[in-house]
Amino acid sequence: MAKDKSYMHKEAIEAAKEKALLMSKMTDTTHKTGDVRHDLLLSIKDLRLHFETIRGPVQAVDGVNFDLVTNKAVVVVGESGCGKSSLAKAVLRLLPRNVAHYSGQVVLRDEDTMALSDEEYRERVRWVRMSMVPQAAMNSLNPVLRVGDQVAEPMIVHFGMKKEDAMQQAALMFRNVGVPVDFLTRYPFELSGGMRQRVAIAMSLITGPDLVILDEPTSALDVLTQANIFNLLKRIKANLDTSFILITHDISTSSELADIVAVMYAGQIVEVCESHRFFTVPRHPYSAKLMASVPRLREREEPEFILGTPPSLINPPTGCRFKDRCEKRFEKCEQEPPTYRFGDDSVKCWLYEGKSEE
Repeated sequence: MAKDKSYMHKEAIEAAKEKALLMSKMTDTTHKTGDVRHDLLLSIKDLRLHFETIRGPVQAVDGVNFDLVTNKAVVVVGESGCGKSSLAKAVLRLLPRNVAHYSGQVVLRDEDTMALSDEEYRERVRWVRMSMVPQAAMNSLNPVLRVGDQVAEPMIVHFGMKKEDAMQQAALMFRNVGVPVDFLTRYPFELSGGMRQRVAIAMSLITGPDLVILDEPTSALDVLTQANIFNLLKRIKANLDTSFILITHDISTSSELADIVAVMYAGQIVEVCESHRFFTVPRHPYSAKLMASVPRLREREEPEFILGTPPSLINPPTGCRFKDRCEKRFEKCEQEPPTYRFGDDSVKCWLYEGKSEE
């Protein structure tokens, strides 16, 4: 029997308070919640998001499939313009007005969030069970509101907390992300770019969501600040059973958090595999080229580059979308390749025909 909304809100408040209490112990010590769970958290099936333009529909997300379990991080990598940020918007239903087509399944735990109305989704999912740090997040803060009020707002709106209690939670999150507590009363223009980025991360974490989507969260930060932010995210993942989808084109930075790597090209996921194998022996030719483009400290070989440019998403090519840039192209690449499975890993390439484990 479905739970009524008031009961669901009570459960959410208690869960948020419990996570906030655990967060208070994270600053100086490592505190485990118990046995780490690895049950299925998110399942994305045939997700499609197309945008209407004067030149025709842009197929930004075109048949994406992957799963994410609790306490894991999926890193989505690929070149600019391949659909990574659009994938984040499709998962969290942050859709612009020019949507031409939006379909598929986004199953959170056992609930298909695509079947929820907009009002139900706002109340029960967005910023309660899933949140996001958007690209250029440090510019997304409201310039006329104090940053403390902006971070506390989700606790007031979604959980009905009193403002005083919500501000205490905001102060706690500021300490955890390395922002001085006295910055609660400051406006965004009074903070540096790095501090505004940390405030945006605190806002995404304050409700204790099960899943946080990070779209280039450290692109505007210096190297030391990037390291501190990723150490924070790893502690949260380890201690609070929080899962992450990290979207980035920085392969080297993504290795800090990645458990699973999903490679996106021209609106499609072409490879999904465990990070330890991807960073050593990637399967897809595009993945291999991406890894070859990363500078290495202990190797004298110069980084490679990928010839050509990604295809237009308005009129993508038939068959394999990487074929025009692939050195291993052969006749069968003119047809759309299926996805071949290797346990939990998968690759979308004709080279693996007859070699998969299924």
